[in-house]
This record gives sequence, C-alpha cells and structure tokens, in this order.
Amino acid sequence: MMGMLSQAFFGLLAGLVARAVLPGRQHMGLIMTMILGIAGAWLGGLIGRMAGMYEEHRKAGFLMAVLGAVVLLVIYSLATRSTAALLLPSLVHHR
Repeated sequence: MMGMLSQAFFGLLAGLVARAVLPGRQHMGLIMTMILGIAGAWLGGLIGRMAGMYEEHRKAGFLMAVLGAVVLLVIYSLATRSTAALLLPSLVHHR
C-alpha cells in the first residue's frame, strides 16, 4: 500500500514539474497530472534503458520521469489542439 502511495506522490511531483516546464495552458486536474507523471516515469525509464542508462527492471530517476512527462505533455498538447489552429495558425489567436 505504501508503495502505491509513494508512486502516486512521485507521479504527481513529476507531472507538476513537467507542467511548470512546458509553457502554455494544459487543462488537466491533479489526477490527470498524477497519471501524466506516472506514465512519464514509465516512458523515461524506457528511454533510459534504451540509451543504456538503466539496467533492466530498474526504475527511472526523477529527471527521466520529468523528461518522459514533458514528452507526453507535448503529445497531449498537440492532440488537443483544434484543427483550425493546426490548419490556419496565423488566424487563430491563443490566449
């Protein structure tokens, strides 16, 4: 039980840092931010293992978790943009 709580807290911290690093408005609450951080830690660990930084079955460090969360947040931001902003970026003004 403590492992799950610490993983959720770690994910929340990584997600909050990733949202602070990436400019713009991301419309997500604390639960989605936590999920973003947990998924970012998984992706960061995968990237670290592929780069030879981590051995198999090792958890990602905080920086790799934030890096993975930033990558996922960029993908999320691109996926939630309106099609008008993608097709005509000069005509759509962002707030």
